Amino acid sequence: MARDTFEPSRDIPSLKGKVALVTGGNAGIGKATVRALAYHDPKAIYLCGRRHEASENAAADLRKETGYQNIIVLDMDLSSLESVKKAAAIFIEREDRLDLLFLNAGVGGTAYALTKEGYESQFGINHIGHTLLTQLLMPTLLATQEAGSDVRVVLTSSNAVFAPSAMLPRGGLDLKSMRKPDAYQPMTLYSHSKLANALFARKMATEYPSLSTTALHPGVVKSDIWGKGAGGLLSMILRPFMMAVWVNIDEGAKTQLWCATAPRSTEKNNKGVVSGAFYGPVGKLQPYKGASAKQELVDELWDWTNAELAKHGGPGWAH
Repeated sequence: MARDTFEPSRDIPSLKGKVALVTGGNAGIGKATVRALAYHDPKAIYLCGRRHEASENAAADLRKETGYQNIIVLDMDLSSLESVKKAAAIFIEREDRLDLLFLNAGVGGTAYALTKEGYESQFGINHIGHTLLTQLLMPTLLATQEAGSDVRVVLTSSNAVFAPSAMLPRGGLDLKSMRKPDAYQPMTLYSHSKLANALFARKMATEYPSLSTTALHPGVVKSDIWGKGAGGLLSMILRPFMMAVWVNIDEGAKTQLWCATAPRSTEKNNKGVVSGAFYGPVGKLQPYKGASAKQELVDELWDWTNAELAKHGGPGWAH
């Protein structure tokens, strides 16, 4: 399918028999992703959200709109690793396969806070919670791949990954400060967390070459994420520019849907999805540069995150 003309209603193939899980599926591009998938008849779509009532309302709306009934609400608060573990356990009890994992939920420019386990909240929600979820679901992902499915893991990142060095901690990562809620301005903390998403995708691609793991910038999307934040002076300066170019949630969901459903790249089709790559709208390859291109940061983040998750009962990585 052509990237420039990708239309989910037409170009997503049948998902019959497949299971998808979407974090942050109750609003924004997460909800748009669930909607688009529902029209292609998967076995089940798990809609994950922090607020149960909002998730149930979103699921009810989508069932009515699409006619697809097997949208299952899964309560998950990514700021609590215990909540992530509980949600993963429920999923594993119910399902023996997972074909499409959308690590979509996120916060941006929010006021200073710590997660339940004491991590800077944007980093904790956008990276640490999602990494634990992936770790817990990896045995199911691998079993699904071994059964013959083309398994995809898709991370909703941001073009903040390529932010100037002034918008990132010095050196790109500052993991020693991730228990200090106010170590940097909110938008710097956002860029830091989104850099972590991209570095994680790169490492996943090398650790699990049989799976497809990609990170992406969805575009500047008119979404609830930007209604939650404190943001600081930088956010106030950037907001008018964002308003001039932002797109609706259905348009914003296209790149992650493309990453999850387009054919993978081959020698004969080098325009397909490349595991470990970073894409912008719609499915346009964006080469890593700056901090995102540094292999030492990929390894540093992986080792640090695994050590932190182990402190909270993380099972380690299945192979």
